[in-house]
Amino acid sequence: MADEGDVLTDLNTPSSGNGADNRPTAGFITQYIKDLSVENPNSPASFQWQDAPQIDLQFNIGANPVNDEISEVELKINATANCENGQLYVIELVYAGLVGVRNMPEDQMHMFLFAEAPRILFPFARRVVADATRDLGFQPLMVDPIDFSGLYLQRLQEKQAEDAAAGGAAPGGNA
Repeated sequence: MADEGDVLTDLNTPSSGNGADNRPTAGFITQYIKDLSVENPNSPASFQWQDAPQIDLQFNIGANPVNDEISEVELKINATANCENGQLYVIELVYAGLVGVRNMPEDQMHMFLFAEAPRILFPFARRVVADATRDLGFQPLMVDPIDFSGLYLQRLQEKQAEDAAAGGAAPGGNA
């Protein structure tokens, strides 16, 4: 846990006059459940079903600017469990954090918001999902760790390939 006045958590640290206030700074201000929906649509009958559930797990990451130095990063997790007899449960979670970023180049800030911040939020969101499935009366759903940096780099390469393909298809287009 960061100490009070830590540069990672206190973006209002006064300038010390030694030029240190120009260094890149990023950190979490707070984190929270923004939205949580938990459904157990076929209870109590679903507790008698014996076949193994098929779990569908979807992730999405979003970042929305709050002001020039603060963004809200959202880690969205949708988990659905189905078996032959029907749906066992549906969990939709938006776990968010306010992230402060100062004096950081745009490309590094983008990577922090879409790779590092979700990595930091993930264990807390994972716990919410596990607790929700347990509270529904099922075994806790323990979501495996995710390589957010690897996914970020993969998506960046896909976007660059899409942009290159679109640039080559349109005459006079900007790449």
